[in-house]
Amino acid sequence: MYRVWNFLTNYSLLLIIGAVIALIWANVDATSYHHFVEFELIHDSWVGHAHYDENGQVTYRSLTLHYLVNDVLMAFFFAIAAKEVWEAVILQNGSLRGKKAATPLFATVGGMVGPISVYLGIAYFLGSDTYDAVANGWAIPTATDIAFSYLVGRLVFGAGHPAVRFLLLLAIADDAAGLIILAIFYPSGELAPEWLLLSLFSAIAVFYLFNRLPRRLDRGNEMRPNSTWVRNKLSFWPYLIAACFSWYGFQQAGIHPALGLLPIVPTIPHADRAFGIFSEAEQYLTDLLNHIEHMLKHPVEIVLFFFGLLNAGVEFSSIGSPTWLVLAGLLIGKPFGVLLFGWIAARPLGLGLPEGMRIIDLFVIGCVAAIGFTVSLFIAAVAFDSSVMLGDIPVQDAAKMGALFSFFAAVVSIIAGKLTKVEKQHG
Repeated sequence: MYRVWNFLTNYSLLLIIGAVIALIWANVDATSYHHFVEFELIHDSWVGHAHYDENGQVTYRSLTLHYLVNDVLMAFFFAIAAKEVWEAVILQNGSLRGKKAATPLFATVGGMVGPISVYLGIAYFLGSDTYDAVANGWAIPTATDIAFSYLVGRLVFGAGHPAVRFLLLLAIADDAAGLIILAIFYPSGELAPEWLLLSLFSAIAVFYLFNRLPRRLDRGNEMRPNSTWVRNKLSFWPYLIAACFSWYGFQQAGIHPALGLLPIVPTIPHADRAFGIFSEAEQYLTDLLNHIEHMLKHPVEIVLFFFGLLNAGVEFSSIGSPTWLVLAGLLIGKPFGVLLFGWIAARPLGLGLPEGMRIIDLFVIGCVAAIGFTVSLFIAAVAFDSSVMLGDIPVQDAAKMGALFSFFAAVVSIIAGKLTKVEKQHG
């Protein structure tokens, strides 16, 4: 039993509403929209956009509404994504463990290499001016929106088709790779890696003092009094405090602070096994990690609404080469990349495909995975400064439009499923 629709409405419906409002607002009154996005909450703050002097030193930080949502509050969204990845990798029966995950992982690599190659390849042939302007956005078409892709995958293949689970594995691995790409290739400022020691110390301290030590003290005692006291009396507070320190360490280190909670996620007590992100059983788990996820559900819904509102406001006049490059990367590079690398894994390497899946199904899976939306929109916002222009077109806005247009991959997926004679399997 899967709760796909609940997941979609919880994490994506408000995001779409925010994005639609932003599109309408930006095309009716662009000036007021951009004033709203860059509204300054605190002029001189310890968090926010860094302002530099002529020597490259940070003089002060200003906390804007855009920074609050994208860099502070979106950290909770990425923490939930990291939680799913962590469980898939580390727990018993995790979906990214063992041989069953080998072919999807190879396909994931293809689903990233393909879009990057198409994006940069076409940009190169469009000339050096275009290439230089758009090159930093190479990661935009690598993303896969888990919720929407999973829903479309069920529409194309049917709930019982093995390709649906294959798609889910690919999407989870894609999210993990996306987090790594954001951390390594898209720094938020001048790198100061020594600040990451603060994040590392916070993670080690909270894990030892509030997770491992109570369990060591309870060894041999079935009543587990110390662990129970920590869980009942302190709950999530030690981890929230550690998360604040870790987030600050990421900001000061120059790594995108929206990823600042990632080191804390593995330190939180978790269940002994994973049921999968759309499993009905997960809502009944009582471990602290799942409890925190349930607590964050409604706040993250609101955060995603504001994320859509503050990032999707693009004027239709901004459509240009970056838009089509992002779409080409997603709609061409993703399907063929997944097909090629999935075939290499399944046939030459002998890793095989799940029973009931055909090689051609990999192409259809790639079409479904081409729905980038949320993470593509986020990467577009960090890859380009709003001042970067290609002719008279803002590159960031044009790339965002490509991320928004990736919804058309749903239509392409349905057509591809019909042409390749996909037999729906309900169950």
